[in-house]
Amino acid sequence: MIPVIIIGGGASGLMLSSLLPSKTATIIEHNAKLGAKILISGGGRCNVTNANVSSENYLGDQKFVSTILKKFNQHDMLAWCNRKNLNLVIQKNNQYFCPSSAKELQEIFAKDSQKQSVILNQSVIGVSKIDDYFIVKTNRDSFKAKNVVVASGGLSYTTIGASGIGYEIATLFGHSIKKTAPALVGFTLQKEQFFMKELSGTAIENVNILVGGKVCSGALLFAHKGVSGPCILDASLYWEKGTIEIDFLPDFDWHTAKQSKKNISTILPLAKRVLKAILDEFSLPDKPYSQLSKDEQSKLHTLKSYKFAPAGTFGYNKAEVTKGGVDTSEIDELTMMSQKVENLYFIGEVLDVTGELGGYNFQWAFSTATVCAKSIR
Repeated sequence: MIPVIIIGGGASGLMLSSLLPSKTATIIEHNAKLGAKILISGGGRCNVTNANVSSENYLGDQKFVSTILKKFNQHDMLAWCNRKNLNLVIQKNNQYFCPSSAKELQEIFAKDSQKQSVILNQSVIGVSKIDDYFIVKTNRDSFKAKNVVVASGGLSYTTIGASGIGYEIATLFGHSIKKTAPALVGFTLQKEQFFMKELSGTAIENVNILVGGKVCSGALLFAHKGVSGPCILDASLYWEKGTIEIDFLPDFDWHTAKQSKKNISTILPLAKRVLKAILDEFSLPDKPYSQLSKDEQSKLHTLKSYKFAPAGTFGYNKAEVTKGGVDTSEIDELTMMSQKVENLYFIGEVLDVTGELGGYNFQWAFSTATVCAKSIR
């Protein structure tokens, strides 16, 4: 009998494997190599963690998240990387990346995994429990295990074989699944916003988006399918349906325009191409603010509170993560073990906890894995 079977050779599963005693775990991974998502994340450099991590950076039960982060936070992760001689590089003031390539982290995990058993190119198709042990069935074989850890991730990145097996296993054992959806993903547009598609390839460096009671800040990118960029990706985490509100000019004071005799296109801090498209859409003339009618000024002011309802998202193929998942009220945050089935554990993205853009989801994977490793028997 295998002491521990880890379903999934991604970030959380690999971290767990590295922390468990030698020859105690078997990783079952459906891909041909371990850490496939690590390799393609962060533009190929993997945003490992963030200098500022708290439960407020996550969509999910705040107490559950906070308890786990206290047991293994970003400082602990940085210390772990240092012990592995992986000197992360900080960018954008707070985001930690691999020095040159995500392969640096993936190779550390691949080396660590050699102390365990690794099964590649096999997909888990079901798990059952008989007495005090589990039967894990794959498309090729069957294994007996004392403990099973579901580290299978979510539905995002279908190009590397993402599946819902983790949710299926949880459901089989009586767990509730919070509705899943693509997250950290771009928005598609309604017909009324199609003018934005004409701006494909241009960006606004800083906008604020009000969505679901949260304010997301950062760059917005116009794309041929709709809108994307860091700020939009964060907004998608908190959007269910309905309207969002964009402030295209968060650092701009209308007093500046009122005092100037220059045309709007010269005063407003937006790219000329973007501003022209917006003025055309609002049927506004390009002239000094003082020469605009009250109605025209009112239209212009919507640039600081532009409301619209996205048609949807770019979908799981483009989403960086999946929000929703295994209900955390049914998981022990001190051990990551199911409260319904002894020796069944859930870690990482499969849980109903999703982080914002900037290394938060990898930190969550590593934190939950560490909590699990310290408690698994």
